[in-house]
Amino acid sequence: MIKLKHLILVTLLFASGISYAQLKDPIVDAIVKEATENSQLEKLAHELVDQIGPRLVGSPKMQQANDWAVATYTAWNIPARNEKWGEWRGWERGISHIDMIAPWVKSLEGMQLAWSPSTGGKTVTADVIIVPDVADSLAFQSWLPNAKGKFVLISMHQPTGRPDYNWDEFGTKESVERMKAARTAQTDAWNNRIKKTGYTSRTLPVALEKAGAIGIVMSNWSRGFGVNKIFGANTKKIPTIDVALEDYGLLYRLAESGKQPKISVRADSKEKGVVPTYNTVAEIKGSNSNEYVMLSAHFDSWDGGTGATDNATGTLVMMEAMRILKKIYPNPKRTILVGHWGSEEQGLNGSRAFVEDHPEIVANLQALFNQDNGTGRVVNITGQGFLHSYDFITRWLAKVPEDYKKGLETRFPGTPGGGGSDFASFVAAGAPGFSLSSLNWSYGTYTWHTNRDTYDKIVFDDVRNNAILTAILVYMACEDPEKTSRERSVLPVNTRTGEQNKWPEQRKATRKGGLD
Repeated sequence: MIKLKHLILVTLLFASGISYAQLKDPIVDAIVKEATENSQLEKLAHELVDQIGPRLVGSPKMQQANDWAVATYTAWNIPARNEKWGEWRGWERGISHIDMIAPWVKSLEGMQLAWSPSTGGKTVTADVIIVPDVADSLAFQSWLPNAKGKFVLISMHQPTGRPDYNWDEFGTKESVERMKAARTAQTDAWNNRIKKTGYTSRTLPVALEKAGAIGIVMSNWSRGFGVNKIFGANTKKIPTIDVALEDYGLLYRLAESGKQPKISVRADSKEKGVVPTYNTVAEIKGSNSNEYVMLSAHFDSWDGGTGATDNATGTLVMMEAMRILKKIYPNPKRTILVGHWGSEEQGLNGSRAFVEDHPEIVANLQALFNQDNGTGRVVNITGQGFLHSYDFITRWLAKVPEDYKKGLETRFPGTPGGGGSDFASFVAAGAPGFSLSSLNWSYGTYTWHTNRDTYDKIVFDDVRNNAILTAILVYMACEDPEKTSRERSVLPVNTRTGEQNKWPEQRKATRKGGLD
């Protein structure tokens, strides 16, 4: 029963246009004060991004990051542990050095792909040729012996290295249309060229390797100035290297005109055998230790850059939020957990394994908040298909000061995410997991999985904003006397198939990866 003085207070507040939720909360005020006056974000970013660097699953850097996180949490008096969930092919990146030595000399911008075989501590020199445009797969088989002892270019030569926004700003309408039409035709022709070999972009390098090629050269342009996406190699014995767009174009044009370019490549790497893979989990015990609120971010990255915005920034948000909560809210009602997941980039493997291994946590999860897509401030939260998500998320957001939810949009009940990041592992199991989706900052083009995903791209004001938002949401979810509803909304009919959409299925983690 509400006491009379409280009832009078609420009545007066509503009469004056102020809601009860907007009452000053000393915990919220203290969270904001700690985050703004004693931020540890720059220090953490320097340690993780600069000192440790990229965190490819199975690499020594990933293990170093796991151990660093445990040590950091321990220093904050937050119990933490590394939980083994699987095994992966161990690999350590070394030096990549690529030079054109004919018809003239130039050092090229490029690097070996993840898990690329090394050149054995030597520099390998050979002519460069282009995968040919043949009539069919039989003709390609006849051509294959020509690849022996050569570096083979397997990517399309891009007609322009200017991103479309640059064309749209400065080009004439006719010029832009002409470029785009030519590029579309060239792309179609190149795709057809690869198709006629009888292989795909994934299997072609293996066929060339078997034919005796000395290395594979590609360029996975990300449609921005000076930026390529860097993924993994498919070869087992010869190096696969990615060369930046214009340097790749130089090699391609010279080879196409018969000038016989020659390159020297040194690609050092070490195979580390089969290594264990971990999630790092930290905990602030609650008075109701059988109910949980979780913070979530994947810890691993591709290693073309240093994984700064994918996903060091999400990691920093969750670590800083945990640090603040431990200091300001050390005795929560529900237990607070944070999961730093491994091998998200290969299919949400760390979080899927956690969901499989901890059904007791998943069954008693009040909410999970995940942040992944870049350095920008959070601007979107959806209900992930949970019918009553509006009730509790809106209630929690009401405590967040307006300065820290500027531009934030919500959509309820939304549709359940089937992938994309680790919240989806929990949603598939029927647990309320939510994505804190960020402002773009040209993420898809310039930093997502690229060679430019580095410390300088971090926008610390936005990351700080997200740490405050996350800490308050976790605090509110812990304090909420009501348990969140898991009732699912009726999903709409798929207009393409005419069938009702289904809730995403829970998928098993790949527990042993990179070994085939």
